[in-house]
Amino acid sequence: MKKILFLFLIGVLSIQLSAQKTLTLEDAVMNQYRNYYPTNTIFFQWIPGTQDYSFLSEDYQTLLRGNIKNDKTSTIITTADMANICGEKVSYVNVQSWKNATSFYTTVGQRFFLINCVDKTGKELGSFPNMVENSDFSPVSGALAYTMENQLYVSSISFPINVGEANWVSGQAIARSEFGITKGTFWSNNGKLLGYYQKDESLVADYPLLNINTPTGSLKSIKYPMAGERSEKPHVSIFNMETQESVTINPTGRTDDYLTNFGWGPKDEFFYIAEVNRAQNHMKLNKYDVKSGKLVKTLFEEKNEKWVEPEHPVYFVNDKQFVWMSERDGFMNLYLYDDNGALIKKLTSNKWVAQEIIGHDATGNVYFQGTGENSMETHCFVVNINSGEQKQLTQGAGTHSVSFSSDYAYMFDAMSSFSVPNKEVIYNIAKNKVTREVLIASNPYNGLTMGTADYGTIKAADGTTDLNYRLIKPSNFDANKKYPVLVYVYGGPHAQMITNSWGGGASLWMYWMAEQGYLVYTVDNRGSDNRGFAFESGIHRQLGTLEMADQMEGVKFLKSLPYVDGNRLAVHGWSFGGFMTTSLMLREAGVFNVGVAGGPVTDWSYYEVMYGERYMDQPSENVEGYKTNRLANYVENLKGDLLLIHGTMDDVVVMQHNLTLVRAFVEAGVQMDFFPYPMHEHNVRGKDRVHLMTKVLNYVIDNNQ
Repeated sequence: MKKILFLFLIGVLSIQLSAQKTLTLEDAVMNQYRNYYPTNTIFFQWIPGTQDYSFLSEDYQTLLRGNIKNDKTSTIITTADMANICGEKVSYVNVQSWKNATSFYTTVGQRFFLINCVDKTGKELGSFPNMVENSDFSPVSGALAYTMENQLYVSSISFPINVGEANWVSGQAIARSEFGITKGTFWSNNGKLLGYYQKDESLVADYPLLNINTPTGSLKSIKYPMAGERSEKPHVSIFNMETQESVTINPTGRTDDYLTNFGWGPKDEFFYIAEVNRAQNHMKLNKYDVKSGKLVKTLFEEKNEKWVEPEHPVYFVNDKQFVWMSERDGFMNLYLYDDNGALIKKLTSNKWVAQEIIGHDATGNVYFQGTGENSMETHCFVVNINSGEQKQLTQGAGTHSVSFSSDYAYMFDAMSSFSVPNKEVIYNIAKNKVTREVLIASNPYNGLTMGTADYGTIKAADGTTDLNYRLIKPSNFDANKKYPVLVYVYGGPHAQMITNSWGGGASLWMYWMAEQGYLVYTVDNRGSDNRGFAFESGIHRQLGTLEMADQMEGVKFLKSLPYVDGNRLAVHGWSFGGFMTTSLMLREAGVFNVGVAGGPVTDWSYYEVMYGERYMDQPSENVEGYKTNRLANYVENLKGDLLLIHGTMDDVVVMQHNLTLVRAFVEAGVQMDFFPYPMHEHNVRGKDRVHLMTKVLNYVIDNNQ
């Protein structure tokens, strides 16, 4: 009888195991954010003036209304309704923003509308041509700004509104999207004025990229300012929609200093610019008159011997006071100023990083996002400008993303963690409690054969600083076996690889690699994000040195584990991670059997002014620093197998980096491998990414014997 029961249990286990799906590499690459993304409320938006919210149905065909009390929903409008209103097919209800409790703005094809969802009518506000870029909609005036090529347009005006000459670019992000710059246009509060960035690139060198899609090949020329070379000249203009005229301001210092963090005053009488010198160690917050463009006053200045990097514009909390975010004390904190530049008080004194301001209410509460005490997490906090009292609003360890009802009475919180795929709740702010549980997602990996991830800390090379790591193991992990390891590295500024979120920040291909009998390891070395200025700035003038020292501590840790085969280590990374991969293969030669470096910086003098000079200064100012991390100087050290990969149209890390390094290998008589991805830019996207990851991981498996 016992034997029969035993055989029965074995049979059940066999059926369960056979029901498990094996993750393919193609599935891992293409479907991490499709089939395997946790269930969530799609396009959640609070409806102004109410305590209701809108979201899309699972098929995207219906805009639904939800509420703070229960699970009851109602239909607001459907794509069929939208098609009747707009006279053309609508693929999904695209709510760009709510104007009020009954109307929202949307785009349909090349037109945009104000939709009244009560009587199912719509007003067409304008249209725009095909192939427009950088569209920016004003929910107040209903106007749309957009760019075509290097010109800036507004929907109600037939001619380009920008000022400037040939080689000027208008309405786009400048400074190659550094300093927190993500866009190039800024509507005023009343929607009657449009601020916009411009850059004069006439002195910037032309850089050639080869387009192979034409019969004889053709040149695509881009403007690329390399470290130490001539840079773009920035400008800021204000366009008046009524007079159809512009005023323009230039830097108050050198013509190639940076104009960053554009912000409007509360009454649209003034605008504010954080001007940074080219050396990036001196910032001036300047106040300008809207009508004349004249400098009213430099409100205050910040200096640092390493760098000053403003990333957030002024944030006005009333007509006379604004909050400024600065890491002048070592961590990003909030400071309250009056509009004449006098410091009223330091609002927060946290020894952790504030990340962004979310909003404020009528009682002087400022809501902001930050890491809290655990640098791997993201939480929402509130601080009162009068009392200075601060408290954390989000509950539970993990990564939280929040939004507030228009009266700030309720907060929608979507969170995930190492163990929670997605949990959505609505908080009553005054009562500090959950009023409704909106959604708890199930594990999207159910039914997949998946490994596990361990999280922990090791000490940095300084012996005192804690570094976070992630170690992914196969589903059939056996502590008595010896496993090869793939170290995945990025290691550069403004990036954090390990977060207390679903998946821990890992790509799904890492779990596929684990099922091939590997451990996949990542550590966030000093220089990476969300740990404060001291943690990040130790890399100044010596990129790669401190970062490699910390990565080598990770190697020591791996070799201390009884189940790690210390003789079978591999390393892979992209961009700064490609620089780190190649650096480790050449400057710590023999530690790794194999490395795969994608889009690597190999010589920082070939990289862009804005990023490169912040961390390395100009080549003439830091000769030894540039020489030390110029990877062509170390090609003869290579031990093991190295594959270099580059997109041939890369306009971020130009292919000159890899080609120069390949030439150095050839001249030294050292064998390595190189693979180009024709017509791809800095990253390989779309279906070709499956080809990329297959090449990367097969190269590791085949050569790490």
